[in-house]
Amino acid sequence: MNNTEILEHTQQLLADSLLNGESVDEKIRYLLKEEYLRRLAQYRRVVFLLGQKYGVSFDEFVSQRVVQQENFSWHVETDAMDWETAVSGIKTMERKLMALGNVNHAQDK
Repeated sequence: MNNTEILEHTQQLLADSLLNGESVDEKIRYLLKEEYLRRLAQYRRVVFLLGQKYGVSFDEFVSQRVVQQENFSWHVETDAMDWETAVSGIKTMERKLMALGNVNHAQDK
């Protein structure tokens, strides 16, 4: 990816902020990390709540064919889609956080 020009106004906002880091790059990486952590928490909350609602893990929910058992009702199908999205989202956010951490460590060398 090429370096991209940041608008002067945005640079000023970053300079005036209380964000961690000295450089614009460090501040942007900090913002990315915080956003990934926010999304990760949201996805984990969905997984937790649906696990409590159905009394099983997502894998058990799928293997027990709960959607079929509930005659493909709208609310159960919607829960299944939300749950699957959250499980996938957790993996994606964890992968992005690891990549962001690896970028940080690679630049430290």
